[in-house]
Amino acid sequence: MNLDELTARLHAIRDRNDWRQFHSPKNLAMAASVEMAELVEIFQWLTEEQSRQLPPEKLEHAGQEVGDIVLYLLLLCAELGLDMEQVVRAKLADSERRFSS
Repeated sequence: MNLDELTARLHAIRDRNDWRQFHSPKNLAMAASVEMAELVEIFQWLTEEQSRQLPPEKLEHAGQEVGDIVLYLLLLCAELGLDMEQVVRAKLADSERRFSS
């Protein structure tokens, strides 16, 4: 996955639709949170086992919500000047240090 290419494609959509005015870090963080809530809603009231065996239509819906979340986070990183790959690698390395025996 080339994050720079994905971000450029997102920016092209944003610019074509004149959405840059709405893409402040605050708004993008809130939008990602809303999409996360939509993902959580798919799992609401399911048992643990049911959550591991989603029917195809729910699995597709979950994938769409995950995609929305990732795209908003890419836009947020771009607005903040953060390198998504770098921050993810740094966080993973931190987790490895903290939680490895």
